[in-house]
Amino acid sequence: MRKNKLFVSTVIVAGGKGTRMNMDINKQYINIGDKPVLARTVSVFEECPIVNEIILVINEEEIFYCKENIVDKFAFKKIKKLVSGGAERQNSVYKGLMEVNKQSDIVVIHDGARPFINSEIVTNCIEEALEFGAVTAAVPVKDTIKSVSDGFVENTYDRKTLWSIQTPQVFLYDTIIKAHEKANRENVIATDDTTLTEMMGVKTRIVNGSYDNIKITTREDLVFAKAIIEKNNLF
Repeated sequence: MRKNKLFVSTVIVAGGKGTRMNMDINKQYINIGDKPVLARTVSVFEECPIVNEIILVINEEEIFYCKENIVDKFAFKKIKKLVSGGAERQNSVYKGLMEVNKQSDIVVIHDGARPFINSEIVTNCIEEALEFGAVTAAVPVKDTIKSVSDGFVENTYDRKTLWSIQTPQVFLYDTIIKAHEKANRENVIATDDTTLTEMMGVKTRIVNGSYDNIKITTREDLVFAKAIIEKNNLF
């Protein structure tokens, strides 16, 4: 890989309210072990040698809190800007993309609430994105998946062909910018960024993620998170 010439930007999206937590504090700032969720997430990209910059997208009303309790407290050096999020995740990603260094070759998009990603997966995704243009981390589903209508099963899918999509999702800079601009023009909202590049005809390359790479969404996830910390000695 062209490590000396490649410029890699990371957009970490942490603008969610975490309403399913039913807690007074945004889920991004809940401590798991001795560190907030968002600080754990940012640390992975801060310490990943191939990543050059981080753009952090957060709730507008939490910008000062995040700067004081995440950026400054943990002395992160790669965070170039804090950006206020949009109404939808897709809007937040786009606002982050607008702040990425224009010399960037690769953009990594990651959920702030996925603190157990690791540098190896990030690097693998970047390597594949250089060749294929659009990449996502993912894991094979473990359960049988069925579609249901009005309480009855309609279809049963072949588990061998099904993957659970995670982040990071990694793209050539020009590819993801064009995909978002096209979606904006056509008023398309998608649940993830690879859907937007797929709409331009770019196939998404799958890279093996990790079952530890959970998204912290509910209180039950905090229990799993603590178990992952203990298992991997991440204190």
